[in-house]
Amino acid sequence: MNLLSHIPTSWLLLTLALTPTAYAQRTQVHRDRQGSIEIVGDTRVTRLVEKHVAFNEAVNTTPGYRIQIGSLSGSNSKQQAFVMKDRFKTSYPNTEVYIVFDEPNFKIKVGDFHTRLEAFAFLQEIKGIYPGHIIQDFINPEPPNYDLVPETDADAEE
Repeated sequence: MNLLSHIPTSWLLLTLALTPTAYAQRTQVHRDRQGSIEIVGDTRVTRLVEKHVAFNEAVNTTPGYRIQIGSLSGSNSKQQAFVMKDRFKTSYPNTEVYIVFDEPNFKIKVGDFHTRLEAFAFLQEIKGIYPGHIIQDFINPEPPNYDLVPETDADAEE
């Protein structure tokens, strides 16, 4: 999962502001008699915008909720985070577990919940073993169900 899907716009603006060529770029606007506009500018800016668009199209996340069950720092924190991930995955094999390094912490997050209520229900289920809290995050949406056409007449009756 990539958490940068909400950052690229600000990243792009920061990159443009800090790039020397952004200051030196000369943009020319030409108008013809039919009302169309042609903008002539630095091709590097165009390539950067194209990369930004491609990145956003490749990221397949949506706003939602997760439960953070741990935040570890210090020596062996990475190893401890993976041990916690494996232990959780053994207990709840149908729930995704994510480890995110947010310097200096390794954060262990679980689930892909569309609503806060779904996350709260799951938190109530695990809180005896894994105390945690609900956080807003970008989640991986469920894959679409493409099995919409019944294969047989018996399937259609179900």
